Amino acid sequence: MILVLAGTAEARALCEAMAAAGIAGVASLSGAVAAPAELALPVRIGGFGGEAGFRDYLAAQGITGVVDATHPFAARITERTSRVCKELGLPLCLIARASWAAGPGDEWVEVTDPEALGRVIPRGARVLLTVGRKEIARYHGLKGREVLVRSIEPVDDLPEGWRSVTARPPFTAEDEAAFFALTGIGWLVTKNAGGGGTGKLEAARAAGVRVAMISRPALPEGVTIVETVEAAMEWVRGR
Repeated sequence: MILVLAGTAEARALCEAMAAAGIAGVASLSGAVAAPAELALPVRIGGFGGEAGFRDYLAAQGITGVVDATHPFAARITERTSRVCKELGLPLCLIARASWAAGPGDEWVEVTDPEALGRVIPRGARVLLTVGRKEIARYHGLKGREVLVRSIEPVDDLPEGWRSVTARPPFTAEDEAAFFALTGIGWLVTKNAGGGGTGKLEAARAAGVRVAMISRPALPEGVTIVETVEAAMEWVRGR
């Protein structure tokens, strides 16, 4: 039985491939999104109850391998999964999609610490913040800017001058260009998640919008790391 830690397009595709191949598995979602996309494998929703609960779950379900297909910035989940799998001697595969890279015409500033954004983006700037809603407090260094916080679900208790905007991806470059023009965005703050969600980056390049790109956390050592669903599926077949 393979456990897929899900929540990404790669996880959905892997679940579909496993189901089509008749490979037994279960997908786990954190429950952060109220109406997640359907998955092709049986699904459990919610936390495991810490490391001890995670160990108990792996043993009780007879898990023989784990695929971490969570978001590239789900660092806590990835760290815990790596640590527990190493302790139990359980095979672990991590899907780490390729990062985005700046190209000709891009105006990017690489930022490793969100709290440093106040030194990068000038006061009074109009900013689109697309980093999810869970860690908004880490971005409060942007107080004094007009910030639009875009997320799937609304964000409450924002600083003065900030606004929550709800929308569900994917967004095309045309969608983003229209949104940028409507709102007068001058800066885009986003995480280097990689993958296909490049519409905002293409629109920023075309409109001359500057991008503050949050760098990814480091990957754990000693685990199998792949970039594609196809490679993850090969790993799964070997379990």
